[in-house]
Amino acid sequence: MSLIAPFRGLRPAAGRGAEVLAPPYDVLNTAEARERAAGKPWSFLHISKPEIDLPADTDPYSPTVYAKAAENLQKTIEAGLLIRDDAPCYYAYRLIMGEHQQTGLVAGASVADYDTNRIRKHEFTRPVKEDDRVNQIDAVNAQTGPVLLAYPDAPEVDQILAAAMQTAPALDVTADDGIQHTLWVIDDAQALAQLTNAFNAMHALYIADGHHRSAAASRIAKMRDNQQGSAYFLSVIFPAHQMKIFDYNRVIKDLHDLEPSQFLAAVEQNFQLEPSATPVKPAQPGEFGMYMDGQWFKLTLNADLMPNDDPVARLDVSRLARYLIEPVLGISDPRRDDRIDFVGGIRGLAGLEKRVDSGEMAVAFSLFATSMQDLMAVADNNDVMPPKSTWFEPKLADGVVSYVLD
Repeated sequence: MSLIAPFRGLRPAAGRGAEVLAPPYDVLNTAEARERAAGKPWSFLHISKPEIDLPADTDPYSPTVYAKAAENLQKTIEAGLLIRDDAPCYYAYRLIMGEHQQTGLVAGASVADYDTNRIRKHEFTRPVKEDDRVNQIDAVNAQTGPVLLAYPDAPEVDQILAAAMQTAPALDVTADDGIQHTLWVIDDAQALAQLTNAFNAMHALYIADGHHRSAAASRIAKMRDNQQGSAYFLSVIFPAHQMKIFDYNRVIKDLHDLEPSQFLAAVEQNFQLEPSATPVKPAQPGEFGMYMDGQWFKLTLNADLMPNDDPVARLDVSRLARYLIEPVLGISDPRRDDRIDFVGGIRGLAGLEKRVDSGEMAVAFSLFATSMQDLMAVADNNDVMPPKSTWFEPKLADGVVSYVLD
């Protein structure tokens, strides 16, 4: 079985992409999705967040929600907003956000290779979120939320994608947030074979985002005995060197019964502490920003604590937890402790200041972003990152291409 396979994509009809494309289902809550879909009857949010079309007190995990998703998908197809390609294709998908751009391949990724860890993971999954994706995929008989994957350097793949981009796009939409989404169909037999062979030669692919979606796809394949197209799952695979990871910062509700002076003294046990007149955006591993009581500080981890060959322990998210958040602030399980929250770097350092200045949080920490090399090293070592270690931008849109399970 091939690592990837072309498929008959379900995608917006010509000129209808702007009506269909929507933010990923998991970046909006129900209230936000309701607002974003207002006045947009064909927004993909009606499929990915179908509770917005049901009474406000509806349990988002209710069977009626998944049934509504299936109904809304069928309505969108019948209205001609979504069309399905006649033959299996790959697709080139380009994202542009400001000065940054990246181009990847939309493909079916092998469930078997996911199960054997050739498609490598770096996060735990939560059963309730897995169950949600299983129920949604099963109800609509399609994978509508792509898994974001990365591939190691492969110039041949990059060249084929670049050639595809010389043709007329099938979709070109600039979303409300200013991110441009462009899609090209790759249906040339030679290009299809070259892409399949190039990926089959790779030792691994890496999940960047979408652990629950890929885990759900594996469960669906077992439920269906790998029939009805379930042996592959919807993915968009970008070259690792093009992908952009933002910092994923931390805010803490209290100082764990310490006075500010006691807290600062405890921090200085493991860090050099330097007040800063401006917000601190760390410039290298081992540097951190800290904001409390209207004051920024630059923290530098003591040099004797820096060397570490363990791919998880050498992450800055791990260092901050090990040498400050756990011993000083008493937070040992960030997955379950409600005293800690996480702020994506896309919100900037002002987002941290706002949480502290409002009185909601007592202290905030800015981190140096995890690198793709770090992510791949953790996955290659069959390890798991701490929660909220990576924040990828730009985000894929839902509705660009869906994978029907037949």
